[in-house]
Order: sequence, then structure tokens, then C-alpha cells
Amino acid sequence: MGPSGSGKTTLLTTLAGLLPPASGRVLVGGVPLDEQPGLRAGLALVFQSYGLLSLLTAAENVEVALRAAGRAPREAVRLAAGALERLRVARFAGHLVEELSGGQQQRVAVARALALRPRVLLADEPTAEQDATHRAVVLDELLAVADEGTTLVIATHDPEVAERCDRVIELRAVARGGRTSRSAP
Repeated sequence: MGPSGSGKTTLLTTLAGLLPPASGRVLVGGVPLDEQPGLRAGLALVFQSYGLLSLLTAAENVEVALRAAGRAPREAVRLAAGALERLRVARFAGHLVEELSGGQQQRVAVARALALRPRVLLADEPTAEQDATHRAVVLDELLAVADEGTTLVIATHDPEVAERCDRVIELRAVARGGRTSRSAP
């Protein structure tokens, strides 16, 4: 948790192996991620900017991720439909991304991550575009996978989201030098 500019996105992209750490290493089960990139296969990242493909429909955005992860076409369609239903965007499955509101796009991005059934799910501000009702839906679904054993890391500036988490680490921007510090409240 932390304000804009405190390093939340940088931390998540580093944990995902998309950005090298400024110092130290990211370990997965004691194994350095940079030495075994295959460890990323069990990881899903919900980007703050959603990362959806604009030429595809909502359903196709979820299905393509599942297909890339090795799922058969019929299974990808089934899993995508289920995930879109859980995030209350199933009625928009056939809509192109540009036809969706920001909140709907964000829920499609969360559905894509959930459909992958990752061992680790990193979510960058996954409720920022949601009204109160849909924020609860998104959080309920994310926390449900955590209850099932998925490691969940949520980056947020929203205290209501942080309240629902088991543990909160606060990132604070340092005034000079651009470095951040962290502390557990």
C-alpha cells in the first residue's frame, strides 16, 4: 500500500520478473527467478493499464491467455466464460475492448488472471476503476483464490482494499534520491 509514486508498480513488475531489481534478487521457492524464467509460468499479473488487446473481444482476451498457457480451445472458452461470469462482465464477452468502460476492462483483466489459476497472482490497483459494488466483487474473487492457496499480492492506495488483506506493507516515497522504504504498520 502507498501513494502514487511510492513504487508499488515497480515492486510488482520486479516480482513478476519483468523488471530487474535495482539490487538483490527475486527468489521463487529459493530459486532465483532470473536463472529460471520458467518459474513465471505459475504467475499472473493484473496490470494497472489492464494489458488487454484492443482488436479482441473481452472473451478472446481471456481465451488467448489460456491458449498461450497451453489450454485446449474448448477448455479456454469454458474457463474464460466462467471467469467473465464471476467478474460480472459475461454479457460483454462479445464486445471489443474499446467498447467497454474502464471498469469493465479492469474486470476483464482480473478475469483473465483468475482464469489462468496461477500459483501467484500480482494485482496492480485492481479496483481503481470500480464502483463500490464492483470493487467488492473484484476483491471477493481475488481473496477467494487466496483462500484456495494462491499467493496474492495487491498493490493499492485504497485503505478499504487494504483492510480486507491479511497483511499490509506500506511503501513511502523518500523526498530525495527517488528510493522508497517499506515498513509494516
